[in-house]
Amino acid sequence: MRDQAIRLDPAPLKSDLASHLSQLAEVRRRADEFDVIHFHTDMIQFPMFEDLAGRTLTTLHGRLDLKDLPEVYRRWPQFPLVSISDDQRRPLPFANWAATVHHGVSTDLYRFHPESQGYLAFLGRISPEKRPDRAIAIATAAGRELRIAAKVDNADRVYFEERITPLLANPLVSFVGEIGDGEKSAFLGGAAALLFPIDWPEPFGLVMIEAMACGTPVIAWDNGSVPEVVEDGLTGFIVRSEAEACAAIVRLGELDRGKIRARFEERFSAFAMAGRYLEIYDRLTQEDSLTEAA
Repeated sequence: MRDQAIRLDPAPLKSDLASHLSQLAEVRRRADEFDVIHFHTDMIQFPMFEDLAGRTLTTLHGRLDLKDLPEVYRRWPQFPLVSISDDQRRPLPFANWAATVHHGVSTDLYRFHPESQGYLAFLGRISPEKRPDRAIAIATAAGRELRIAAKVDNADRVYFEERITPLLANPLVSFVGEIGDGEKSAFLGGAAALLFPIDWPEPFGLVMIEAMACGTPVIAWDNGSVPEVVEDGLTGFIVRSEAEACAAIVRLGELDRGKIRARFEERFSAFAMAGRYLEIYDRLTQEDSLTEAA
């Protein structure tokens, strides 16, 4: 067992693979104790659980348009897979998809804010595909304050220093840095809108439903999962240009923050997500019983 989460471990040299293999070996040793084994470890478990594939479920959390991935899912087609959005499946339409289950978060984690403080918010990683530069351009064009709460991974340090840091001199922009779950409610709830100007096929985008949990609308680029998460004109606006984003900011008064929170609870609560997974577990156990009977 590790002494702490891999991401939070400050050790400069560590092996994610070693930790995962140790975990999987323990799960394999105790496999007979479970009706269904639900993996969130991409494909690393496939060779170790080939004979138990029908009793497993694997949720894929990342982008799937990477070189070499198709052959893995062709090599092990017996494993039922869950996508976190329908759009995520596009690179692997042939895979053994059991369902799509959108993410959910606890309704108690984020507090509903009936009124905003007027600023725009950007929350996430500082990286080229997240387009913080575009968020700054939109806020500047709209003449609105933008608060950026984001972490800077080592891989994106040069991008941050060369491309983003010069933009932070803008008097409309405040860089807050990385924040934790305990701070997100106030940060997102105080915003008039969350800007989500992504430039890549986002598999889900958890920050969008975190904003909705606070009653905060989302102005998001029409990429990846966005059309599945944002209901245009109800929980936010889906845009395709900076001009459309600015026009959406003007229309924020048309949206009801109470209805945004209600749609979050209906579609993206942890309870709603768990219910969808329970349906899949039930189906898998029934199918496994039929296979054994045959």
